[in-house]
Amino acid sequence: MAARKAAAKARGPVEFTLNGRAVQVGAPPMARLLDVLREQLHLTGTKEGCGEGECGSCTVLLDGEPVCSCLVPLAQARGHEVMTIEGLEDAHPLQRAFVEEGGAQCGICTPGMILASLALPRHATREQMRVGLTGNLCRCTGYEAIYRAIERAAKQTTDAETVEVKP
Repeated sequence: MAARKAAAKARGPVEFTLNGRAVQVGAPPMARLLDVLREQLHLTGTKEGCGEGECGSCTVLLDGEPVCSCLVPLAQARGHEVMTIEGLEDAHPLQRAFVEEGGAQCGICTPGMILASLALPRHATREQMRVGLTGNLCRCTGYEAIYRAIERAAKQTTDAETVEVKP
């Protein structure tokens, strides 16, 4: 009897926090989080690049940690916090710095780069940036502009503007 109840709950709507708001999604538990975000929730800032977890274009934060949403089943988000680029509401200093430093060129990698950057220590070293952004590929900038953007944002960010992503 308990196994049936657990199975019924697993098939029911998936509830999680998305960009600070509670959401409930009626989709198969094994649907890709990427597809649910884009197609059901109409949050198209998260991009699909490779569909294999190799490029990082689909990076979102799951409980403050960067993950490739093309590899995450919706069921894994149940009861957790998901942040997409839309959760920053175009107001975060990191977004401005990406534009000012030329870290956002074609735009495919930009949302994933920004979210992965949010998970870095506030005043990350270049080595921490390199390691923290491993898995987020950019074909336009050569990464130097991205590193400068992260450094610029760290200098400009006040405590009130800092987005806390780690519990």
